[in-house]
Amino acid sequence: MSFRIRLVARTDFDQWLGLWEGYNAFYERKGPAAVPMEVTRTTWERFFDSYEPVHCLVAEGGGGLLGLTHYIFHRNTTMLGPTCYLQDLFTAPQARAQGVGRALIEAVYQKAREAGSTRVYWQTHETNATAQRLYNEVAERSGFIVYRKNL
Repeated sequence: MSFRIRLVARTDFDQWLGLWEGYNAFYERKGPAAVPMEVTRTTWERFFDSYEPVHCLVAEGGGGLLGLTHYIFHRNTTMLGPTCYLQDLFTAPQARAQGVGRALIEAVYQKAREAGSTRVYWQTHETNATAQRLYNEVAERSGFIVYRKNL
């Protein structure tokens, strides 16, 4: 499969939205847990606001988008430069096991280097064994457990 990784463009909204909805469905964000359209549209607009630390890369091939990744730069108390949080990664079902996910991760690594970051990190659900096989090849498991409390 031939594809390229690039920054998202405003003209990508409809295809990006389909991937975003696929990502949210994968994590069973439905009903009260669903991402409201207001949040989705605000997230989209952040990609194009140079003040925002939120970014999006897409994989494009075969006449459409095959995957997306969202990443965020933020400060860290243990290093001088920014760190990069790879927040979302999703590949369309028809493009899986074709190198798209790996290429998106590698592209985030490159963007992080360009921003002066020395670390990229992310989370995945403990049940996402397929993704973990890839992640174990491209990164080290940190050993940290994530806690959260909705307010």
